[in-house]
This record gives sequence, structure tokens and C-alpha cells, in this order.
Amino acid sequence: MVALAKIKEKMIIRNRKAFHDYEMIERFEAGIVLHGTEVKSFRRGQVNFKDGYIKVIDGELWVVNMHVSPYEHGSIYNHDPIRARKLLLHKREIKRLARKIEESGLTVVPLSAYFKNGVAKVEIALARGKKTYDKRKDIAKRDAHRDAQRELKNKFRIKI
Repeated sequence: MVALAKIKEKMIIRNRKAFHDYEMIERFEAGIVLHGTEVKSFRRGQVNFKDGYIKVIDGELWVVNMHVSPYEHGSIYNHDPIRARKLLLHKREIKRLARKIEESGLTVVPLSAYFKNGVAKVEIALARGKKTYDKRKDIAKRDAHRDAQRELKNKFRIKI
């Protein structure tokens, strides 16, 4: 009987704005190349995806404008906070993503960053930009769901 190792994940940061601005089509998990003190800052959750996007350069995926704050206790050799960072995916996945980006006007956005078994990972998604009316529809749907949950909670509340 083989015992399976439990996978430990620790969520560091989530890109909530991406879920508001884009419709996710397909998701991928990619490793990320970090240098020196970036790992410590990454572990502390000092990561900002706000203006970050993913670009294909020379057959490689790079995350651009992702801000990883400099480590406070680092030395003069701290990293550049906004440098481009390489993402690690299989070559066939990168080619497929590049083809979809060129053909159908889709984009690739970072969704979340986390550690999985001690290795830094970034969840990325092939996405299509939402129109303004789609965003309004999502907001209305979320509000209706929240109101329904509130009504159910109040209905079954025990009154003393």
C-alpha cells in the first residue's frame, strides 16, 4: 500500500481585479523564477499584481510589471521590484498560449501566487476582456445573491 504525500499549499496573493475585468477561459499553474531576497518577500505576501500582465518573448512566458517589494532586511544586493520574471511551463503549453493570443485576441493574466511544496507558483489564465455591460451584470448577480442569502439567514433566525 502506497501512502500519498499531502500537498501543502499556502496562498500568498490573489488578483481580484482580474476576475472583475476578464472572463477566464482556461487556467494553468506555472512555476516562477525568483532571485535572492525575492523569495522572502514573496513568502511574506509582498506581491502586487495590479498592473501585471503576461507576455510571450522568444518562446518564453514572462510576467511583466508584477511588483515584489524589496526585502526589508536585505542588503544592497536587493532585487529590482518591477523586473520581468520568467514563468515555467511546458513548451507545448507556451506555444498553444502564444497561438491563442495571436489568433483570437485573448490575453494571459496572473490570477494568484502561492507556494506549493516549497516551490513558488503562479496561477495564470487565458482570458477575454469583459465589456462594461458584462461587468454590470456580474455586479447585479452578486448583489442579488447576497440579498437572497441575507433573507434566508433572517428567515431562519431563532427569535427569543
